[in-house]
Amino acid sequence: MDKMIKCANGEVIISNDGATLMKQMAVTHPCAKMLVELSHAQDVEAGDGTTTVVVMAGSLLGACLNLLNRDIHPTNISEAFQKARDKADEVLCSMATKIDLSNRDALVNTAITSLASKVISQNSALLAPMAVDAVLKVIDPATADNVDLTDIKVLKKVGGTIDDSELVDGLVFTQGCVKIAGGPVSIKNAKIGLIQFCLSAPKTDIENEVVISDHHQLDRILKEEKKYIANLCKVIQKAGCNVLLIQKSILRDAVSDLALHYLSKLGIMVIKNIERDDISFISRTLGCKPITSVDFFVPEKLSSAALVQEEGYGDSKIVRVSGIPPQPFKTCTVLLRASNGLVLDETERSFHDALCVVRSLVKKKYTIVGGAAPEIEMSLQLAKYAETLPGSESMCVKAYAEALEIIPYTLAENAGLHPMKTVTELRNMHAEGHVLSGINVRRGRVTNIQEENVIQPLLVTSSAINLATETVRMILKIDDILMTK
Repeated sequence: MDKMIKCANGEVIISNDGATLMKQMAVTHPCAKMLVELSHAQDVEAGDGTTTVVVMAGSLLGACLNLLNRDIHPTNISEAFQKARDKADEVLCSMATKIDLSNRDALVNTAITSLASKVISQNSALLAPMAVDAVLKVIDPATADNVDLTDIKVLKKVGGTIDDSELVDGLVFTQGCVKIAGGPVSIKNAKIGLIQFCLSAPKTDIENEVVISDHHQLDRILKEEKKYIANLCKVIQKAGCNVLLIQKSILRDAVSDLALHYLSKLGIMVIKNIERDDISFISRTLGCKPITSVDFFVPEKLSSAALVQEEGYGDSKIVRVSGIPPQPFKTCTVLLRASNGLVLDETERSFHDALCVVRSLVKKKYTIVGGAAPEIEMSLQLAKYAETLPGSESMCVKAYAEALEIIPYTLAENAGLHPMKTVTELRNMHAEGHVLSGINVRRGRVTNIQEENVIQPLLVTSSAINLATETVRMILKIDDILMTK
């Protein structure tokens, strides 16, 4: 189920992403903050399973409480949990299947699984292949062992529906070009320049006052300003630039109306308010170099494109750059659309999870089935393993095994099924050797989950087990809280 968060500033967030929910919660207890950091660590490592890792940690902490009530020492519990985690990793690896990154269908099925629990699950047939194609465009599948998600620019634009989202062949700016002075809206055979200096009258470095005593002095100031800005625009034109990208400035206006007037007369398209954080991505995509001073505005620092054109999306505009020559850096742009801001934000979070799932397969090229099949199989194997251990250690490992059943129990409950009945049936199927049996949410019963193409990266589950166990062991060894002055 989804949660609605109302922030102090009045902002409303609707999401079921664990990391998003935990980050927005106002927690004060140190152990609660550790769980928030746990969710964030899972988000960084795997990008998915952020809810699972917190639920699992909570169940393990509950198991610890029961063991402590039986007078078992925390150190013994911690060491037993460590053994249980190692055994759980062995069980996971035995269930894993190696995957080839050239197998696009397997990657798409994995991304679809990650989107199955999201608000936009009905659009997974569009977003999952888009996420896979975006990752494959920025890596070499034969040699890649990680993905830099900063090479994939995800842009949001309110208007239309999620089905209007697209993987852009080129570059997109969500702000339209400046047409105040009647500048062009379409440029063929574009020469693109990216500047980080201002096309406006300079200001003094410190606070000073300029006293004007008569209109002749004012006319002289205006004349010098026109001359200064005209010279800047002539340098830009002389370099052959016909599309100008201007970084947003916080000191003064990045571009003045007078400069826009001159640029429009010269036939130069202007796109302003480029964020500083986007400069690196734009440079890598277009192959141009940021220009910090007009003295360095030379043709060698420009990039080229077949077409730069403004397109209308309802009441808003975007600028699309297409026909970009191949660059040494591989990048891609994804444009997400939705009817309102709440859905659009959740679409972005869900799409990011899908990207992270594909990245997990690049980092660790193994998959396992979903539907809580790995958790129930680990629980079953750990229970058998506990019978081979002596004394309190056996009790601790068995408690660890029972705690893992919280995942299938929660999944069944969220799917509207009877939790106890479903978990019992699932446990019996695995006891009979059907290790691929899982909870089929669509059909509402236990089936062979691999036949339904419900698969997920091994890294997601193994990371959740390791991080949850590590956090619980850390909390378990704390016997007092000391307040400082």
